[in-house]
Amino acid sequence: MTREGTGMRTIRVLDPATVNQIAAGEVVERPASVVKELVENAIDAGARTIRIDVTSVQGGIASIRVTDDGCGMSAADAELAFAPHATSKITSIDDLFKIHTLGFRGEALASIAAVAKVTLVTKPRASTIVAGSRLVVIGGTQKEKGETGAPEGTSVLVEELFFNTPARKKFQKNLNTELARILGILEGIFLAYPQVSFRFYHNNREQLVTDRTTQPLDTIARIFGNECARELVPVSSDLPFMRISGFISRPALSRKNHDRILIAINERYISSAAITAAVKEGYGTLLPRDRFPFAFLSLAIDTRLVDVNVHPTKKQVRLSKEKEIVEAVREAVRSALSKNDLIPEFVAPRPKNRELEGVRIAATRTSLGVAETVVPYGAGAQGLPAAAIPSTVATVAPALIEPTHTGTVSTDHRLRQTELASGVPPVTAAVPAMEVIGQVGGIYILAAAPDGELIIIDQHAAHERIFYEQVSRSMAARHAQELLVPAIIHRPPKDAAILRELTSLLAEEGVVIEEFGSGSFLVRAVPAVMGKIEGPEMIDDLVSDLLSNDPARSVSDRERITRVIACRSAIKAGTVCTLEQCQRIVNQLRTTESPFTCPHGRPTMVRFSRAKLDEIFKRT
Repeated sequence: MTREGTGMRTIRVLDPATVNQIAAGEVVERPASVVKELVENAIDAGARTIRIDVTSVQGGIASIRVTDDGCGMSAADAELAFAPHATSKITSIDDLFKIHTLGFRGEALASIAAVAKVTLVTKPRASTIVAGSRLVVIGGTQKEKGETGAPEGTSVLVEELFFNTPARKKFQKNLNTELARILGILEGIFLAYPQVSFRFYHNNREQLVTDRTTQPLDTIARIFGNECARELVPVSSDLPFMRISGFISRPALSRKNHDRILIAINERYISSAAITAAVKEGYGTLLPRDRFPFAFLSLAIDTRLVDVNVHPTKKQVRLSKEKEIVEAVREAVRSALSKNDLIPEFVAPRPKNRELEGVRIAATRTSLGVAETVVPYGAGAQGLPAAAIPSTVATVAPALIEPTHTGTVSTDHRLRQTELASGVPPVTAAVPAMEVIGQVGGIYILAAAPDGELIIIDQHAAHERIFYEQVSRSMAARHAQELLVPAIIHRPPKDAAILRELTSLLAEEGVVIEEFGSGSFLVRAVPAVMGKIEGPEMIDDLVSDLLSNDPARSVSDRERITRVIACRSAIKAGTVCTLEQCQRIVNQLRTTESPFTCPHGRPTMVRFSRAKLDEIFKRT
């Protein structure tokens, strides 16, 4: 409505029902929001055991009940709890800067009750009161109030969610999606509070259960499984204003998205793009750019540096020292990885049926997934002809012939480029001393460790790691060499325009490029560590990588230059090496800082333990 003759709208104060529904829209987005608010209230009430029951009918969620053994409420407090902005957790604005609870806005129950039917039953802990209190609120209006028999603690039943806001109800997803959202929220809460026992049921069927424990790793194992827990390494770091603790996965355990990077700040499960990125960056080249680790981190930060009052659901926070916090997380992850053995282990699961009794499916855990190879047991003992053995097995034999072709000279040249002043690896090398026993297909080096383990090394990935670290040191010193014959590269107009903008950056890293006619460029100098340039392909690859607008790339241009140079300069897969050359690769790998993966995150080696070999050959 407008004022007559002015065209201006009339300003009015909204009625309480409308105000409550607007508040509910901010806090209660879907059933998962209800679960989150009620579970957090239960934790704040000091509950030691919390049960969540969800029931569904005809493909939709019909009710949500959260029951706890917390402190409970008196009849007066129970009634006041449904009033907007009523809370026991803060008393003044100053308290907002030292929040130690999960809830504090005083809107959760009021907001939920504004769009649902809510039945609350509560009784104070250690009270002389015999009966508990029961209240029923529908659409923000109290309908029932009285006494009832009840255990100590609180139970909140939410039914007919969004009954009076059909538009919001219409936009709810299918049952499985809504249950997945609930479980996603509960996972973060369960991990943040291992000292609380949680029970989640759907239609009275157990879905997720954790026990009270002082060991967070036990909770991780209950939620994500023992296999996941075994691949985790601890993280710990102390700063004057923050403590970091938790677990991160070895590179062998990764996934295509970051939804297993779970962060809690002051025991509040939160979402932070900056901290998530810092965790990934802490892995450096241990993971491919499109793979993400598992991480379960708890950050205890001075509450004066954390503003949790920036989002209605309190999932996002504002950090006063975000730059320092992000750097601390990155360094804590990097430090934890550097202290642990990261060589992935070969695993061979048992046959699943009698048809496979004579065959073992051999799976190798890598950061890229699981590679399977069919390996017959005792093929020779059973008299199987060579043709009956799969090629993936028949080719696993050491190449004991010492090659003497011209390629050996080129390999020697590349190995000299990455040779350290001393050929003796440091005693603190993360990789054990190994004796090379052969090469397979010009790709894999077979080596024996002192403890009887068989180590298989990807020679290109290994030498690429060695070269990468040499290139990084060389480029840091800005060592460049001028080419006797400049290399010529040609780029289409769009790429040429971008390349012109990159020439100064490339020059800083030792790659001197000059424009040479329409779409053509002369490469006059390269980083010294690259050695002899046999053609323009390497430079062309480097430029192509820099010009790529792949959104998955999160590293700097300088880092991309380093990785391309290392990849193009390293010994290629398919290069036949002498045993002495293979040994040099292994020895050089042992001197690197991160020997477990190539710069792109692929594993450099996989180990077969003696016990695993005995199992494969039925010697156990």
